[in-house]
Amino acid sequence: MCHAACKNFGELMTARFFLGVAEAAVVPGFSLITGIFYKREEQPKRHVQAGWYFGNTLAALLGVLITYGIGHIEGASVPQWELLFLILGAITAGYGLLLTPILPDSPAKAIFLTERERAIAVQRTLQNKTGVLDNDMFKFSQAVEAIKDPQTWFFVMYTFCVNLWNGGLTTFIAIIVSGFGFSTFQSLLFQMPVGAAEMLYLAFTVLFASHVRSPRIFAGSSRIFMMIFSTTASLVGVLLVWKLDKSNQVGRLMGLYVSVGYAINIPLCMSLVTSNVAGFSKRSVVTALVFVAYCGGNICGPQFYDEWQAPSYSKGIKSAVSGLSLSAFLLVCLWIYYVWENYRRDKLYGPPTDVPESAEIRNELSNKTDREIESFRLVEMSVDLDYIILSIYSIVLDTIADVKDTLPSLTRGIAVVSEC
Repeated sequence: MCHAACKNFGELMTARFFLGVAEAAVVPGFSLITGIFYKREEQPKRHVQAGWYFGNTLAALLGVLITYGIGHIEGASVPQWELLFLILGAITAGYGLLLTPILPDSPAKAIFLTERERAIAVQRTLQNKTGVLDNDMFKFSQAVEAIKDPQTWFFVMYTFCVNLWNGGLTTFIAIIVSGFGFSTFQSLLFQMPVGAAEMLYLAFTVLFASHVRSPRIFAGSSRIFMMIFSTTASLVGVLLVWKLDKSNQVGRLMGLYVSVGYAINIPLCMSLVTSNVAGFSKRSVVTALVFVAYCGGNICGPQFYDEWQAPSYSKGIKSAVSGLSLSAFLLVCLWIYYVWENYRRDKLYGPPTDVPESAEIRNELSNKTDREIESFRLVEMSVDLDYIILSIYSIVLDTIADVKDTLPSLTRGIAVVSEC
């Protein structure tokens, strides 16, 4: 709301700085809360569907309508851009004050649960082995381990690279769309399908990642595979924006809408952190580093968009292509590392077996890290490629057989229509 009172660049930058400070805890905080209340296999769905990330996609859809409506207000005593900050700022601040006494830092302190429900909430997440109970003391040794852990830097590098496109898109989307040949208000309205596209990616990705759990193909989880799919789809979309003829407005718009698939990877990445990083202090450090990389990518991304390159912004688009390509490569490397690390653990400690409940409780209360718990295994651990190939081959054969069965009926139907 303070943005509405800004009169010069210095005041605006000060307000933006403190807005960033206030927003910095949102994604890490929601990710930690998700890891505290939900089991590892539930986290992809909860990260995306349990309100917090779905709110992003809904805001992208409805926010455009609100902005469009405010832009057409006439006769107000304050400028339209100030009204935008005052209205949306008041809603955000009011909701934040409402959540302050409600959000707990552990299931044992949730005021909206009964004592029995709190015990159940703690009990059901013991198998996570992520140390959600011991959250009162920061352990420096866990911070050092987080810095040394290879998966930390795969997360960090991936997040930075993918957000080179995010930073440019969120900052310059109106200018990019207007560069396709649309007016200011047309450009604003054509941003609405961006939110709808994110919702489609959201539904497909979360349902696939949460419910497709073949132990032979995805080893109980498919988050990395869906992240690779979304990143590759975004890369294809950016290439369409870049390479299609400037006169092809519809095609370039469709490419822009396809290019937003990467955004769904943000909560999936955070859910991987909460699932695969044990130890409250270690997970907090990794989450913070990932968010720093997120901010860094969003800062660097807009720097590739030079005014003299308008309306094509070829350098910015090239940076997006490079960032998304590197992101997909890093995700493949992360998956390979998970396969290797679980193979190493199996050789060192033997395959994980059913752990007694007493051992689960000891692991949880000890606040050990994932490297210290011998029975801890990383999700996305293995793939049976032979099984995948045989499955695809079987599906193709079944499809061919079905086509052969229906072809005579289809031919007769076409003949009847032709006679009519």
